[in-house]
Amino acid sequence: MKQKIQTSVIGSYPVAINTQELMNDYFTEQPSSWTPYIEQAVHDMTTAGITYVSDGQTRDPFIQLFTRKMKGCRIRERTEIIGPVRYKDPITVADQITAKRLLPRHAGLIGVLTGPFTLAKSSVDSFYHDERTLAFDFAQVLHKEAELLVKHVDFISIDEPVFSNELPEYAFELLQTITKGLSRPTRLHVCGDVSSIIPRLVDMPVDILSHEFKASPHLFDVFVEYPCKKQMCIGAVQSDDTRVESVEEIVAHVKKAITIFDENVVHIAPDCGQRLLPRDIAFQKLKNLALAGEILNER
Repeated sequence: MKQKIQTSVIGSYPVAINTQELMNDYFTEQPSSWTPYIEQAVHDMTTAGITYVSDGQTRDPFIQLFTRKMKGCRIRERTEIIGPVRYKDPITVADQITAKRLLPRHAGLIGVLTGPFTLAKSSVDSFYHDERTLAFDFAQVLHKEAELLVKHVDFISIDEPVFSNELPEYAFELLQTITKGLSRPTRLHVCGDVSSIIPRLVDMPVDILSHEFKASPHLFDVFVEYPCKKQMCIGAVQSDDTRVESVEEIVAHVKKAITIFDENVVHIAPDCGQRLLPRDIAFQKLKNLALAGEILNER
């Protein structure tokens, strides 16, 4: 392989949030500052040696993070669709600008979007009663957000976990609605067991595919049957297991990926977001991932 392998995260990261402070801000009608939490996430990721980091998605769970700022959405126990879903104001742009200011020279920034199908399937639809139309309206909103994000980030990553359970027949067009005309590379992250949908995933309108290869190593065997010309992000440490993978284990795992994807292996990352891991465990996994990347790039 000639191209260097870069390390990356998927999106979320565990940080220690002072909920009492946020509640005090709310009841005193003071604007809450999320900068300290973004700083925690970016500090850990860059200190670990990760190349492409996120803002840690500290502000909200990954569904409400987007729907809270969209017209037509109401947040109660879940997101409820009560009117036409439309773009209102920038959603994550300010957090990305904050994160970018914190980056050392060696690090880049990912603009993470929760995918439109996942947003649609995670909402209570009291307005459209038509999943496809709702999903495409979400996609239009996300495209507008992506157009602003590309001014600040190195690439856009679309997170569609629901695809592993249900891949709609209009998935290509849905993603294309977001990615069309963007001036930065795009990545599709689908965690879970995607073995049954790999023949369709390899043709999606994105530059990079990202999957949960560590928890689901059998995906390697399926990809062998469906040669993929896309660049690949290889999940190399588990996000649902507190066991910290050794550097040697990560290297061996990625070497297997290289035998299949060759120079198309461009990123190695956790299998998924790390929000549910203890912070010290998440950090150590990222640190070992970065060390493994250094070893792999020396060969």
